[in-house]
Amino acid sequence: MLQASAARLTYQTRRGSITALDSVDLTVGRGAFVSLIGSSGCGKSSLLKLFAGLLPPTAGAIRVDGSAVTGPDRRIGIAFQRPTLMPWKTVLQNVLVPAHAQGRDAAVSLRHAEALLAMVGLTGFAHDYPSELSGGMQQRVGLARMLVHEPEVLLLDEPFAALDALTREELMVELQRLWLAEARTALFVTHSIAEAAFLSDRVLVMSPRPGRIVADFEVAFPRPRPLSLVETAAFGVLTGDIRRALDVAGGRA
Repeated sequence: MLQASAARLTYQTRRGSITALDSVDLTVGRGAFVSLIGSSGCGKSSLLKLFAGLLPPTAGAIRVDGSAVTGPDRRIGIAFQRPTLMPWKTVLQNVLVPAHAQGRDAAVSLRHAEALLAMVGLTGFAHDYPSELSGGMQQRVGLARMLVHEPEVLLLDEPFAALDALTREELMVELQRLWLAEARTALFVTHSIAEAAFLSDRVLVMSPRPGRIVADFEVAFPRPRPLSLVETAAFGVLTGDIRRALDVAGGRA
């Protein structure tokens, strides 16, 4: 569903050119959940932007479902580190923004938005404003908004980074449930080894800038995965292996 072939991304700055990504080869199968993990500045978010059509690659090819990405695509849904909700709109109105922007049927979109709010546990908050919600609740609104136009691909850029540990765990389980219910392809960026291991079918380790894929871990735990999984010995072995790969990539081992 997602494919990067020899992808390279170079930024031009006042100090000259900076290569964020170099020779990235990546394939994500339809319906898979794949995480990218690596040090800050390694190009994880930049790679997501290439798939989202927000940046063009300097070299190589980026494809979604076999088609070259040339700009923003309706098949893509995005969730960012912060939900960036419009403060003057209610929760329901915020969720409906992508559907309205794409000119989708208003009645159908409304029913879908209400169903999504029920899925993320916010039925009673549809007519509240973002300022009346906690950070975790706002991020749930962001997840519902990402899904409202029924995208085929979900791109998630550290959506839980600004939340406390307990809320992150709660939303980690919630995201798994949403992904299983919606059956979408997902590419997830995180700095958390535990998040990546818990959520993913595969965890890809990236090298420091210029970012490359240097390790690929398959995650075989059955789904749905309970939060208690993180306390098991098998989970500890996997996260330890991923940490060692990060250390090697960063020259710390």
